[in-house]
Amino acid sequence: MEHSAVQQSELAGRVALVTGAGQGIGEAVVRALVARGARVAALDATPAGVKALEAEYGTGTVTHHVADVSDGAAVEAAVGAAEATLGPLDILVNVAGVLRTSPVVTTSDEDWERTFAVNSTGVFHASRAAARRMAGRRSGCIVTVGSNAAGVPRTHMAAYAASKAAATMFTKCLGLELARSGVRCNVVSPGSTDTAMQRALWTDDRAPGRVVDGDPAAYRVGIPLGRLAEPADVAEAVVFLVSDRARHITMHDLYVDGGATLRA
Repeated sequence: MEHSAVQQSELAGRVALVTGAGQGIGEAVVRALVARGARVAALDATPAGVKALEAEYGTGTVTHHVADVSDGAAVEAAVGAAEATLGPLDILVNVAGVLRTSPVVTTSDEDWERTFAVNSTGVFHASRAAARRMAGRRSGCIVTVGSNAAGVPRTHMAAYAASKAAATMFTKCLGLELARSGVRCNVVSPGSTDTAMQRALWTDDRAPGRVVDGDPAAYRVGIPLGRLAEPADVAEAVVFLVSDRARHITMHDLYVDGGATLRA
């Protein structure tokens, strides 16, 4: 079988659920999974994007589900509905996230709590619902899309960085608990990626260049590879970790940041 055909069938017969699937990295993950043959339950708090994916691919391939990941009961119901429609989950990808920036001393309680409710507690809710099912079947993969900010301090991003660090360690602990059941749990940590979330931080047309070059005043290095990531770059890392090519990888944190964190 030719390489392209193998790639297109790599995840054939598998069922995935992706949170935050309506745009950006989440949408790219849905598309990458479908391209490898998976059927996908696309979940988002906002219906427009996931409904569009369902309309594009058809309900036999993508189904849309609307839920706020901070609501545990809603997530449990959505996972149940996804399994009832598409079949038992083989893959969960946690992408849903929010970013609210400010200095710590002016961060409101609401911004802090909402950031953790989505970025950390949302990962817990979705992972718990999936893990309960996967562990009993002794098979499955969970990937959490975190952030390189989880490992490097960022000015005005304390809530986001702390919430992503929590989600990262939670996923690793879950991976340890589930390892003997055969369920693998890993993290993909993007750096600056060309998404609506990233663009919301830009104040002028030169902002992308500053991200690539770095900002010494903010104690932030640039991106050695000289480019912003595209959502598809992150999605490809996710696809690798949920595939059989990564069958002996668990509790790993894969940085996809063009070298921006200068990790040893």
